[in-house]
Amino acid sequence: MSLADRSDTTSRLAAGAAGGIAAYVLGYLLVYVTQRGGIEEQLEAFNFIADLFGSDPIPSWQAVGWVFYNAHFVVTEVPVPFGGVRSENFIAGSDEGTLTALYVVPPLLLLLAGLAAGRIANADDPAVGAQAGALLVIGYLPLAVIGALLFGYSIGDGTIAPDLITAVLLAGVVYPVAFGAIGGAASTLLGGE
Repeated sequence: MSLADRSDTTSRLAAGAAGGIAAYVLGYLLVYVTQRGGIEEQLEAFNFIADLFGSDPIPSWQAVGWVFYNAHFVVTEVPVPFGGVRSENFIAGSDEGTLTALYVVPPLLLLLAGLAAGRIANADDPAVGAQAGALLVIGYLPLAVIGALLFGYSIGDGTIAPDLITAVLLAGVVYPVAFGAIGGAASTLLGGE
């Protein structure tokens, strides 16, 4: 492997990691800014239950995380009284039609980040662009795992949190690889320098 090849590989890895991190953080912030008020209103029922279990009120930043993961089709696991867990997708279960627009946030940001990664890699072939875009997983996956754990809220003997398995596999791997690769491949359609 020549020094130029190493440099290209390093820049592709760095672009993938930075793009994945940016897409995750921007996605969460976009959901936070647009949905925080509505989520705080919806938290009143959960906070009543939290109060019954002697827990503090649920912070809105954690509940926004649940909705952010729901935008990846990752369900939130909610403990139910007397044992057990129910799966909840707050976007799908909402009467508010504008919430469904959140489903396009992660794919759109990952497509754009994949597009940027393909451009940074100077991809002139769709396969090379797709490889560069798929590298978004390097930055997105660790944040998806950390976020799934960080957004967990202990209530009684249970925890309200995104389902960890689908958070890792679907949000952490499938979304960045698939949409990043599509964006990276599309970067070759934008032409040369």
